[in-house]
Amino acid sequence: MTAIYEIIVMLFILSGTFLTLAATFGVIRLPDIYTRNHAASKATTLGAMLILLGAMFYFLFFEDHFNSRLVLAILFIFMTAPVSGHLIGRAAYNSGVKLWNKSVADELARDRKKMKQGKSI
Repeated sequence: MTAIYEIIVMLFILSGTFLTLAATFGVIRLPDIYTRNHAASKATTLGAMLILLGAMFYFLFFEDHFNSRLVLAILFIFMTAPVSGHLIGRAAYNSGVKLWNKSVADELARDRKKMKQGKSI
């Protein structure tokens, strides 16, 4: 039974590490702040949560200890990382950072224009 627990912990930690590494490459390689922000906020959030889940399962399976601090850290990351990513993107947009020149649509500008005209979105 211990081998199964080791595999479960290993899968959580390795998948979290892979997602965090993919987010790092996304931040380096993607063309503008908005796509970089998307890579950083989505993949890193899930990657960190999977690593923390792997650590929680390790302590639970091998040390017979439920670590409530890891659960609180997972909840904190789950609640704050998407909000901060959204606020960073909105701040970049409001300060005039341009979209990538191959971007297809600027839906926020379209919605703001409709709202100024008094139409519903």
